[in-house]
Amino acid sequence: MSYSEMFSPELLAKYNVSGPRYTSYPTALEFNDNFSETDLVTAVNNSASHELSLYVHIPFCHSLCYYCGCNKIITRQTSKSDEYLNYLFKEIDARASLFKDYQVKQLHWGGGTPTFLTKQQITRLVTKLKASFNFTDSVEMSIEVDPRKIELDLVDHLFDEGFNRLSIGVQDTDLKVQEAINRVQSTEFITDLVHRAKAVGFRSVNLDLIYGLPHQTVETFANTMKAVKIMDPDRISLFSYAHLPSRFAAQRKIKDEWMPNAEQKFALMQFAIESFIDLGYEFIGMDHFAKPEDELAIAQREGKLHRNFQGYTTLGDCDLLALGVSSISAIGQSFSQNSKTLNEYYEMVEAKGNALEKGIVTTTDDVIRATVIKELMCNFSLQKSAIEQQFDINFDQYFADDITSLATFINDGLLVNNEKEIVVVAKGRLLIRNICMSFDAYLKTKLHQQRFSRVI
Repeated sequence: MSYSEMFSPELLAKYNVSGPRYTSYPTALEFNDNFSETDLVTAVNNSASHELSLYVHIPFCHSLCYYCGCNKIITRQTSKSDEYLNYLFKEIDARASLFKDYQVKQLHWGGGTPTFLTKQQITRLVTKLKASFNFTDSVEMSIEVDPRKIELDLVDHLFDEGFNRLSIGVQDTDLKVQEAINRVQSTEFITDLVHRAKAVGFRSVNLDLIYGLPHQTVETFANTMKAVKIMDPDRISLFSYAHLPSRFAAQRKIKDEWMPNAEQKFALMQFAIESFIDLGYEFIGMDHFAKPEDELAIAQREGKLHRNFQGYTTLGDCDLLALGVSSISAIGQSFSQNSKTLNEYYEMVEAKGNALEKGIVTTTDDVIRATVIKELMCNFSLQKSAIEQQFDINFDQYFADDITSLATFINDGLLVNNEKEIVVVAKGRLLIRNICMSFDAYLKTKLHQQRFSRVI
C-alpha cells in the first residue's frame, strides 16, 4: 500500500478540526454523576466476559513536563507512594471480590510515572495484585517508564516481577526541545535501557514520540529518527502535541513563538511517518507503528485489532478494571471513572472502599456505534453484514443519516461506501477520527467538538 497519498496539505488543513480519539464510545465527556456503585455491580453481573484487563494509575512524577496533560502530582517525596499504595490496596480489596470468576489476561501500569515507585514498592504492588486476582500464566504485563530517574537494573527487577512489555517516554532527543518542555534526558541511557530490556527477555518495547513540540524542525527530528533506528523498538507511538495553555497551566511556560506553525507541524508528521515506514514498521491505526511480526501488526492484518483507554490492543474482549485516582473502567455495558483528585480519592476509599465518581450505562445504540467506530479505527474497514448479524439491524437503514454525512469524505476520495462494506483508503487514514465522528450521536454542536484536541 502506498502511504504517500495520505499527505495532502489541502485535505489535512480542511479536516483539521477538534475531535475525540475514541479510546471509548461514548467518550468521557458523557460520563455523569448519576452512575452508581449499583450500576457497576449490575454491569459486572451482566457482562458476557470473564476475562479481565487491569489498569493501575500511579499519579506521581518527580518533575513537571510542560507539555503534559495527564493527571499527575509533582513531588520528590517517595513516602507519598506508601500512603497511596495503602489506599490503593483498600480499593483492590473492595473491587477484587466482584471479579472472583474472572481471569486477568492483561495488566498495565500508567500515570504519572509508575517508575516513581521504588523496587520495594513495585514488588509490594505486584504481590498484592497477584494475591487478589486470578492471573493467567501467560498474562501480558506492561509498564510506562520515565528514563530520567531510574537505574538500568530496574529493567531486571521489573522482568523478575513478571513485566514483559515496556513503554518508554522519549518524545524528542533534541536538547533545545527537551529544555523547552522541561524534560532533559540522556539518549544514550534510553538506548541502553531498550537494549537491556530486550536482553533480559522483554517481549515488546515501545517508544513514545511527540511531534509539534516547541523548536521542533524536520532537521532536528531527523536526529530523533536516527536514534530510534539504533534503539530498534518493537513498537512506536507517535502523538500530536495538543497545545492548550488555557486548559493546562504548565503549557503556559511554552511560548507561542516557539511553536511550529500548521505547515511545519504537517511536515513533521509526514517526515516521522515516512521515516518509520522506511525503517520497516507497519502503520497501525492512526498513531501507532509496529514491526510486521509484532502481534499488533498481525492482529490488524487479521482484522482482530481493538482499542481502549490504553490505545491499541489485541485483548479487546476483556473487561477493563481501572484502579487508582482518575482511572477509567470499561465493564460490560458501562464506563466508570474514579475521583480525579488525590484527597477525594483517599476520602472516598476510606469511607466506602472505592472512589467511583461518575460513569455511564451504555445503551444498545451506544454499543452498536462503538462497534462501528472500533472497526474503522482499528481496521480501516467494516463489513456491513457482520454488524447486521451481530445486532439484527439493516446497516444502511439504521445509519441512514450518518451515511449521508460521509458524502464529503467520499467526494474527497477518502473512503468507499457500497452495499457490502465501508473501506477507508490510504489517504483517509490520517483522518480516521473525522470519519468516525460521522457515527457519533453525541457530537451535535461545534461547541461540543471544541472540547477535544485537534485531529492533526
